[in-house]
Amino acid sequence: MASPCEVLVRDLPGRQARAVTSVVVEEALRIEQKFSRYRDDNIVARINAGNGEWVEVDEETERLLDYADTCWQLSDGLFDITSGVLRRAWKFDGSDRVPTDEAVAKVLPLVGWKNIERRTRALRLTPGMELDFGGIGKEYAVDRALALARQQAPGTPLLVNFGGDIAAWCGDAAAWVVGLEGLTAGAVAGRFELRNGGLATSGDSRRYLLRDGVRYSHVLNPVTGWPVMDGPHSVTVAAAQCTLAGMLATLALLRGADAENFLRAQQVPHWCLWGEHRHETVVG
Repeated sequence: MASPCEVLVRDLPGRQARAVTSVVVEEALRIEQKFSRYRDDNIVARINAGNGEWVEVDEETERLLDYADTCWQLSDGLFDITSGVLRRAWKFDGSDRVPTDEAVAKVLPLVGWKNIERRTRALRLTPGMELDFGGIGKEYAVDRALALARQQAPGTPLLVNFGGDIAAWCGDAAAWVVGLEGLTAGAVAGRFELRNGGLATSGDSRRYLLRDGVRYSHVLNPVTGWPVMDGPHSVTVAAAQCTLAGMLATLALLRGADAENFLRAQQVPHWCLWGEHRHETVVG
């Protein structure tokens, strides 16, 4: 998951709490092994190495592909899991190295969910294209882990947190209190009571390039190949599931300066942090 992961269990004996934790760990490792783009021995690697041939997929992968298609359609093409290939041009390593127009233009033809061919339990990519489930995988893992933990400990208040993507359940018990990270290390922008549902944050507070006073976000527009400008540095959304919260947070970022208007229209609790002059919006 490339981040600290934790599971919080309330009012459960030690042995049962450890059993819940083991279930969460096993599911996190399973999904990491299966869908990480950093491995060469999983379904993502086989798809990306397909070289124009049809690659068969299992039911779970098919469901994630269907969800990615829904995200792409709802975002008018801005949420695109083929856009990870743009990292060949963009290196968000804390430097000031912004790629040339030519470097971005060279990679851009390899981006485009609409160019993927699909049939039942199989898909085919144009040679050079890649899939990257990073935009939905961690949220999916959080929701899956919470569901399995609840089976292990029915009625027990639980919270699963993978790098700030959170899913929680507490029934009628006291809500979990979650801090919202500010733009500087250790800063807390606010607090939210999470009872039953998910919370996800997207932003560029740690991944960006700065050149000649211009900040280039790691959130890239898959249509242009260039960063989304004038958007908030951080968007946090609460929703019924972490996967839904993550999708809405990412879609808001991709809308740049119009992020808040988009989130208001969705009528979900949300927070936007804008640069040095913090602007926070909460919709109940």
